[in-house]
Amino acid sequence: MASFPASLPNPLVSGYSDTAPNLVIRTEMDQGPAKVRKRFTAGVRPMTVNFVLTEAQVAALDTFFETTIDGGAASFTMENPRTDQTESFRFTSPPQYQAISYNHYNVTLSLEQLP
Repeated sequence: MASFPASLPNPLVSGYSDTAPNLVIRTEMDQGPAKVRKRFTAGVRPMTVNFVLTEAQVAALDTFFETTIDGGAASFTMENPRTDQTESFRFTSPPQYQAISYNHYNVTLSLEQLP
């Protein structure tokens, strides 16, 4: 399994978010409260991380995304920004780039932590 490029900086605290996995299924009833039951024993944890990258770092991320993990089809390992543990992740959409100054970009990654 591929590893996230070590040449890239740590993600920013600003803009970081994650959501606990949704492991239940909810069925609405004609009357009374909805029925809820556990659907899975483990689930994916959606996560958003932001970076400020230089042009060279953006090129490294592009190579990693497009070539190493086949455009986001393959999973990879990365240090979880919240827990500092190495976990398995997968992209849920391509990286988003926004220019913030000459040679610097705000990069947003939409990921899911795999069980």
